[in-house]
Amino acid sequence: MGMTPYSANVSKYKSLISSSLLVFIVSGLLLSQQVLAAPERSPYSFTLARTSTESTDVGQNNNVANQLQRDSWKANFSATQSLNRQWSIGANIGYNNLDYRWDINKNTPLRTSTQPWSTIHQYHAGLSLSYRPDNHWMFLIAPKLQYAYADTASSSNAQSYGVVASGMYRFDSGNMLGFGVAYLNDISEVRTVPYLAVRWQINDKWVLANPFQAGFSGPAGLELSYQYNRDWDFGVGSSYRTERFLIADDDQTIEVNEWVGFLRGGWQATQDVSFDAYAGYYFGGEMELSRPDVTEDMDNQVAFGLVFGVKF
Repeated sequence: MGMTPYSANVSKYKSLISSSLLVFIVSGLLLSQQVLAAPERSPYSFTLARTSTESTDVGQNNNVANQLQRDSWKANFSATQSLNRQWSIGANIGYNNLDYRWDINKNTPLRTSTQPWSTIHQYHAGLSLSYRPDNHWMFLIAPKLQYAYADTASSSNAQSYGVVASGMYRFDSGNMLGFGVAYLNDISEVRTVPYLAVRWQINDKWVLANPFQAGFSGPAGLELSYQYNRDWDFGVGSSYRTERFLIADDDQTIEVNEWVGFLRGGWQATQDVSFDAYAGYYFGGEMELSRPDVTEDMDNQVAFGLVFGVKF
């Protein structure tokens, strides 16, 4: 079947983004917004996220499909330190554990008896340097390093590295817009991607912003949130998710791409402790094997997530 202009554009968009690149982008944007919005914020933060999906069909053909159910734990620790009124530095480290539970009903090159991958390990670390010439502008550069590999591959062959450079502007109203460029030397692939960030306070209750919580939504999207009171807020949004990892030491990779619509409820338990609960629907998903070049569709599925955050 020939590829339509629409599907060609979607495939081109998907090929620009990987989990490594999204980690780079979201770290840079989140730090930029935090520095501009709260210069006296706590210097340390830790987040722990748990997500789970229902079982879904992968590669259905003649009413026969393989079943896949996914769970994940994602942990991240970050620290920032102001050097003076204009300069600050930061560092972050994180670990993600992704569990892919397969029920194989037909042969597929995505997962074979010789490469029966099921558990994915992702380690990432980064540094950042930011500069604020005034109360409106902030510029940031942030190099990153990541390893993403399945239990059938070696970590030594799963390295990705890159750098994010960005600038953000805060208006007198407090609204923020940012633009940057992310460069990534990924597993057997090099990419450079521009990106745009926004945090727009519509009124004292409503905010439109990129969804930056780790674990569920992914940063490539928008969330409209409502501040119910000092402790509770609620959001609705949509975003694009992707995971890319090594499954064999000869640069053989799996990439999962999908969209998600979600509802979120957030509770600020104390000034430094927060909890967020997510309910979402994954759709338009596909799983792609790099070599041989094979892509199979994933059915839509329901997902749930919890995120714990603490600052100290």
